[in-house]
Amino acid sequence: MDSVLNGSSLLADDATVDLAKEFEASKVQEVVDKLDRELVGLVPIKTRIREIAALLLVERLRRRFGLSAETPTLHMSFTGNPGTGKTTVAMCMAEILHRLGYVREGHLVAVTRDDLVGQYIGHTAPKTREIIRKAMGGVLFIDEAYYLYKPENERDYGQESIEILLQVMENNRDDLVVILAGYKDKMDRFFESNPGMRSRVAHHLDFPDYSAGELKEIAGLMLGQQSYKLSAGAEAALEEYIPLRMKLRHFSNARSIRNALDRARLRQANRLFARRDKPLTKCDLLTIEAEDIRASRVFVEGKLDGDPIGMAAGS
Repeated sequence: MDSVLNGSSLLADDATVDLAKEFEASKVQEVVDKLDRELVGLVPIKTRIREIAALLLVERLRRRFGLSAETPTLHMSFTGNPGTGKTTVAMCMAEILHRLGYVREGHLVAVTRDDLVGQYIGHTAPKTREIIRKAMGGVLFIDEAYYLYKPENERDYGQESIEILLQVMENNRDDLVVILAGYKDKMDRFFESNPGMRSRVAHHLDFPDYSAGELKEIAGLMLGQQSYKLSAGAEAALEEYIPLRMKLRHFSNARSIRNALDRARLRQANRLFARRDKPLTKCDLLTIEAEDIRASRVFVEGKLDGDPIGMAAGS
C-alpha cells in the first residue's frame, strides 16, 4: 500500500495540494492512453474508468488530510457479451489501482468456476483460498461468475466458494479487488440470488456490443499489430463480411473478428504456398487479398434464412 494510505504523514489543515501534479505523478494517464489505443469505442466504459480513477486520486488526497479512514469499496461487476473488452479493461483497472496505491502489486488473476469449486466435500475451500492467495495484492477476475451458484444441484459446492469470497471481499478490501464478469441477464439473476454479493459490489459497468464500423476499425488495429494489411478488394470484402457474421450464432464481437483474420491469414499462406515456384515480395507477404476473406463460409451461410448450428466463429 502507498505510504500515504497508511497515514504516515498528515498535512496541516491550511496546506494545499496540486491535483494536476498528483495526477501526473501517478502516471495513471499512461494507462488511460493505453486503454484508448487498445480498445475501440466503449466510450461509456472509458468514461467510467476515468471517473473511478479521479475518485481514487481525490480519496488519496483526502487521506493526506485525515479526512477519511476506510478504503473505498472497489469491487466491480463487468457485464456484456463475449469479446467486448472486459478482460482488457480489468487489466487496465488493476494497473490503475496499483499506481494509485490501492493494491500492492497490480497483477490480475483471471479464473472461472472450475478454478474455485471442487468436485467433492472438502475440496472447494482450499481451491478457493489458494486462488485468493495468488490474487492478494491485485485483482481477482471471475469470468462467468454466475456459474458459481447452482441452486438446482443440492450437491453443488459453489455456495461454499461464494461464502469465502464474500468474507474476503468484506475483510480484505485494502488488499484485493474482485471483478465479477459475465452476461448481463445471468449476472442480474446471480445478484438477485446472492444479495450479499451485490451489496459488496460498488461499480457496475455494462459493456456494449461493437458496431460494424467499430469492428472494422478493430480489424485494422489487429492487422497492423501483426504487420498485415488489406488490399482494396479485401477491405471491401471485410465490410461485407462483418454485418453477415454479426447475424450468426456464437458471434463474439472482437473475438470473432480476430478468429476471422486468423483464418484469412491461413488462406493467404496457403495461397502463397500454392505458387511457391514464383518469388515473393514483401508486399505479397503482408497483404491479405479479397479471396482470403471471401473464401469464408459466412458469405454463403450468413445470407441463408436461419442460423446454421455449430457455425464456427470467424470461419
